Amino acid sequence: MDKNIIDIAYCFLHQKQQVYLHSRMDWQRDDIEMAVADYVRQMNKELYILLSAGLPDFLLTHSRFEADLSHALQQLEQLQQVSEELKKSTD
Repeated sequence: MDKNIIDIAYCFLHQKQQVYLHSRMDWQRDDIEMAVADYVRQMNKELYILLSAGLPDFLLTHSRFEADLSHALQQLEQLQQVSEELKKSTD
């Protein structure tokens, strides 16, 4: 998988998480959930399947949004590390 796809997803979701975690305004948190849902519908399908690990409606369910977002970022960080290690081994 292209490293840029991973990096773009990480940057977008990390930025949304930071605002989401510190926001006390319900409307702002709802807007973030909608923005992430829009992003998920357009993101690389292979990456989405990998992040979701088969969980239906991953990042799309209000009741588990915060946990899903945290899980996705952990997965993306691991993918970034693996990508960096592969790059170093081929240089």
